[in-house]
Amino acid sequence: SPCVFSTAAQQRSTGDECGPEDPRDEPKHPLSDCALEHKAIKLEEQVRDLTERYRKALADSENVRRRTQKFVEDAKLFGIQSFCRDLVEVADILEKTAESTAEEAEPSNPNPTLKKIYEGLSLIEAKLQSVFAKHGLQKMNPVGGKYDPYDHEIVCHVPAEGLQPGTIALVTQDGYKLHGRTIRHALVGVAVESQE
Repeated sequence: SPCVFSTAAQQRSTGDECGPEDPRDEPKHPLSDCALEHKAIKLEEQVRDLTERYRKALADSENVRRRTQKFVEDAKLFGIQSFCRDLVEVADILEKTAESTAEEAEPSNPNPTLKKIYEGLSLIEAKLQSVFAKHGLQKMNPVGGKYDPYDHEIVCHVPAEGLQPGTIALVTQDGYKLHGRTIRHALVGVAVESQE
């Protein structure tokens, strides 16, 4: 019978290639056709199993890579979140100071220094808001919108005069979002139907 398989050791020892015309290279214990088919089936199963394992490992590593990339991107975007929370408190103080200065710097008041202070505070406030916008921090403007528990915190209810119930009627403290994620809830008053 012709030699179907030869090992590398047999080829090295003889220096010849296995061929049907060279009976010297036949294995000493020739395998039957049935045994060879059985061995081939086992090898095919192993190849399928290893291929499936390889595909699963490849998919797992791709998932890990994507999760890690998402984690890094989120860390870049939201790493300044606690800093922003602290800074919006400063923005609140600046806004309230500018408002109180505006009341004092009315045209009837002859004090030009107060007017200049108000103008300076207004410029600082505008610049601060532009810096916020540059870094993805936005002030919410919920007045007239629907109440959303993810963005707003109810501090009072007000009679719905010209507003639909559930609509935000007033804001007592501004809320802020960083790249679409709420970092400080807006404190709001929600319109309710008056009960007479």
